[in-house]
Amino acid sequence: MMMSWKRAVAEHRKPTLRRSVWQIVNTLGSYVALWGLMIWTIHISYWITLALAVVAAGLLARTFIIFHDCGHGSFFESRRANDLLGFVTGVLTFTPYRQWRYQHALHHATSGDLDRRGPGDIWTLTVQEYLDASRAKRFCYRLARNPFVLFVLAPFYVFLIQQRFPSRSVEKRERRSVYWTNAALLAIAVLMSLTIGPKAYVLIQFPVVMLAAVTGVWLFYVQHQFENVYWERHAQWDFADAALRGSSFYKLPRVLQWFTGNIGFHHIHHLSPAIPNYNLEKCHKGDSMFENVQPITLWSSMRSLSFRLWDERRKELVGYGRLRGIRRERS
Repeated sequence: MMMSWKRAVAEHRKPTLRRSVWQIVNTLGSYVALWGLMIWTIHISYWITLALAVVAAGLLARTFIIFHDCGHGSFFESRRANDLLGFVTGVLTFTPYRQWRYQHALHHATSGDLDRRGPGDIWTLTVQEYLDASRAKRFCYRLARNPFVLFVLAPFYVFLIQQRFPSRSVEKRERRSVYWTNAALLAIAVLMSLTIGPKAYVLIQFPVVMLAAVTGVWLFYVQHQFENVYWERHAQWDFADAALRGSSFYKLPRVLQWFTGNIGFHHIHHLSPAIPNYNLEKCHKGDSMFENVQPITLWSSMRSLSFRLWDERRKELVGYGRLRGIRRERS
């Protein structure tokens, strides 16, 4: 198995400069052009501006995928080029590049490991942990897993507030990335306020960032919270299984696949983070070993909203309703 998947991903790991540059042009170029349109339309009709903001948010989500590839060193062969573009796209997506890169690497190293939950994960308790928890902890957990909190308040908090402060767990270089990102964001806000006015800037920037943030949190959620997902204790945890069974193959319509930078092929990405986003689909289709990976669709992914806890006995995600049956079984 190990040699098989390593051979399957090997030829797709090398970035192509032409494709990387073209992706910058069609993503960042389109995003800047759309900003120009929104600045123009805000004086005509804010409803038109909001309609354009939806498309701009899609482009910003795609920008985050470029940022994400830079963090893995997979967008360019040059580390310096990855770091430079990573900083620029990090500013655009309100995310400090080096701090995020450090924390995201922890997510890849621990994804699907029940004994190493935390770094970059959606807070997930096992059934037993929930039953043993205090009332206060259960209340906090239910609140944190509430869809409104998870997909509205959490994106606002993470991207606009939390990321403005360095984490206690990071080193000096990562802390500096937070300060430099904040300084760049302040400079942009001042410049835009002096040119188009602070009100116009906020009326454009806020809906774009929020829609993109909500999209990003949803994608991250459904990539690791889905039916038949893989979780194991550390002693039984396996890297390839965690990638192929613990990360979803989110089969999206073509237009959404484009805006989300092929990140729906998340099982391939976790198997080899060095593969640039534009090679993920090709890798998936290029080897028969990936034919058995079950896709989830936009419609079937809605079921993920009902998942709340990990049942270690059944090895599946369950809703709170399952707790009644478990209590009856134990009584």
